Amino acid sequence: MKVLNAEQKAFYEDQGYLLLEQFVSNEWLDRLNQAVDHFIDLSRQTDDSTAAILVEPGHTRANPRLRRIPHTVIHHPVFEEFGLRGPLLDLAEDLLGADVCFHHSKLNFKWSQGGEEVKWHQDIQFWPHTNYSPMTIGAYLNDVTPEMAPMGVIPGSHKQPLFNLADEQGQWTGALNDHDLTRVNLDSVVWLQGPAGSVTVHSCRMVHGSAPNKSFEMRPLLLHTYTAADAHPTTNLMEGIPFSGQVVRGHACENPRHDAEPCPMPPDFRGNYSSIFAVQQGDA
Repeated sequence: MKVLNAEQKAFYEDQGYLLLEQFVSNEWLDRLNQAVDHFIDLSRQTDDSTAAILVEPGHTRANPRLRRIPHTVIHHPVFEEFGLRGPLLDLAEDLLGADVCFHHSKLNFKWSQGGEEVKWHQDIQFWPHTNYSPMTIGAYLNDVTPEMAPMGVIPGSHKQPLFNLADEQGQWTGALNDHDLTRVNLDSVVWLQGPAGSVTVHSCRMVHGSAPNKSFEMRPLLLHTYTAADAHPTTNLMEGIPFSGQVVRGHACENPRHDAEPCPMPPDFRGNYSSIFAVQQGDA
């Protein structure tokens, strides 16, 4: 074990999540926030989304409102170093084993005074794999208070069956529908607030979401998904994305491990998918 103790690992396996306060050093936070400021400055030069910067409706050059930086490791060397060689890899190794692959990264902003909600969902249906080892580690770059719409998780929901993330008519929405929500204990939600540098970890099967950000502060959450090396993607949705599938610890595994439960498949939204915000808000 590199950074966790046995109790923390057992908690993750039982509950499906972790919150580790001030895990990321101040030095890393300074470098990451400088990179964030770079993209905010770039957003002031455009009225619309670009390959590196996705903006909310209502974004203007004078009043930027960023939604997401997709595939952060592609767009800035600090993000690349942090995601592929930084402190999160020890945490991933502790939970996934010696052989770890990088899958993808993104920075979700949750802009101040209205940053959009993320409806209740599970992750793995967006990018199915042969097994359910994939997990996402989120790093809070600012202090996150209850008013800033921290991520909420439903403890133990990673042990429930997977949902189709479709409405009652079978249309993909990227969110649990009202009927499926009755099968989830929303009264047990844990809101993962914490000081800058805190990290969240959640299983790819965890039911999670967040409310709109009504505070006067933006809430940037830098997210990285890692997999055990024996978890192979079952779609080609990430084909051609730099670094996706790269071994970041240990060795590659040629023979995938298959979990018994099948995973619902997403639509083929290559070229038409920008973010979960856009999918759930119906503008993707």
